[in-house]
Amino acid sequence: MDTEFEFPHEPGNRIAYVRPVAVEDLPEDVQNQVGGLKTLYAVHSEEGERLALVSDRNMAFVLARQHDLDPVTVH
Repeated sequence: MDTEFEFPHEPGNRIAYVRPVAVEDLPEDVQNQVGGLKTLYAVHSEEGERLALVSDRNMAFVLARQHDLDPVTVH
């Protein structure tokens, strides 16, 4: 499927990208703080800047919405 689709979001609102991150790919100091978790969820700005790391996907979406961002999942 090669059809472009414009995902709707409210004008003026910014998009936040939410993606899973393997804990083993994070710096050691972060790994030491997450207990036994294997995956965290990162919230990124439209420019790719990591804004937050949280323990679950739902929390990432709530966090983005609380900061007036429109969250979308990336793989």
